Amino acid sequence: MKQSFLLFFAIALFSCSSDNNDLTPVEVNDPDTEFDFSGIFTANFDVLPNYSNQNIPNYITRDNTGNNSITDEGAMLGRVLFYDKNLSVNNSISCASCHKQEFAFSDDAQASLGVNGVTGRHSMRLVNARFSDEARFFWDERANTLETQTTMPIQDHVEMGFSGENGDLSFNDLITRLEGIDYYPELFNRAFGNASITEARMQDALAQFIRSIQSFDSKYDEGRVNANNDGQPFANFTQQENLGKQLFLQPPVFNNEGIRTNGGIGCAGCHQAPEFSIIPNSLNNGVIGSIDNSGADLDVTRSPTLRDVVKANGTSNGQFMHIGASNNLVTVLNHYNDINLAGNANLDPRLRPNGNGQQLNLTDEERNAVIAFMRTLAGNDVYTNEKWSNPFINE
Repeated sequence: MKQSFLLFFAIALFSCSSDNNDLTPVEVNDPDTEFDFSGIFTANFDVLPNYSNQNIPNYITRDNTGNNSITDEGAMLGRVLFYDKNLSVNNSISCASCHKQEFAFSDDAQASLGVNGVTGRHSMRLVNARFSDEARFFWDERANTLETQTTMPIQDHVEMGFSGENGDLSFNDLITRLEGIDYYPELFNRAFGNASITEARMQDALAQFIRSIQSFDSKYDEGRVNANNDGQPFANFTQQENLGKQLFLQPPVFNNEGIRTNGGIGCAGCHQAPEFSIIPNSLNNGVIGSIDNSGADLDVTRSPTLRDVVKANGTSNGQFMHIGASNNLVTVLNHYNDINLAGNANLDPRLRPNGNGQQLNLTDEERNAVIAFMRTLAGNDVYTNEKWSNPFINE
């Protein structure tokens, strides 16, 4: 897979995206004159960060990149788009307004503020989105790819407002706006070989930047690199952390009434190590409420990776679940400890053993051990690395 990635990267350096090769080149500034980015950006566009060839541990095997391989120029354009408030109708909201670096690219608010209200679900963490086994995106998986997902919030009336409906400006109006901003023709030219601005190119660039956001410098990774597999005790873990890992990985044993009698608690049944992403065939996790209390929300079948669900010190990266139910992992474990079947026709079968809502009968020792293990999944670099930070000077 890594060889394929490198091949795609080499090709991307010398060609445009396949659906843009027939675009007529658009005149930009005099080719002998470099665009002056000073005064606009803190970033150095002449010496780009390494987005395209970052170190990925050899035990990481999942990758949803597809044919949109990361290039430094493409990811840099995606970074500018990600942080640019010009992508909202009133210039007040960017992608980063709801996906904040200091919270592993999630939001510390239960519902994120858009140009015309608040979001209906909590903003999902974007860290390690590239390494998700589930290639669909959004909580309800309505986007078939990350590329498709990236511009859907822009075209949402509530979030960024370029819906083209009910008096909203259209996405074509946004394209016209970007064409009139000095730095975009040059950045698109660098990323794609000419300055044409299209939705497909915006999607590719944004997806490249988001896929570049990775976190593999955790205590878990320090232990995993020196272990033969996830199941054996990690030498750098405490006894409590190794117990939590065992409980996380080992499936539970239930009696006929759905009561756990032995084994672990089976988190890895849906969040498989070492990526800890959601598996594609997962159904609803038993949380069926909605943020605005408008009724049952049964279509939530996806989740972000459990990496960086909290920071290494245990601090929450925003609230959990699609409704932002809590910022306390104890609350999350209590939910899975006693699953309620009522009103949920889409509950994942792993949570209803023998037709009953699972009862894990967690002890305090087990809860604390699992939480200790979850903390080992937190990295450090992702929260502060400049290459994923806001490149604009005055924001």
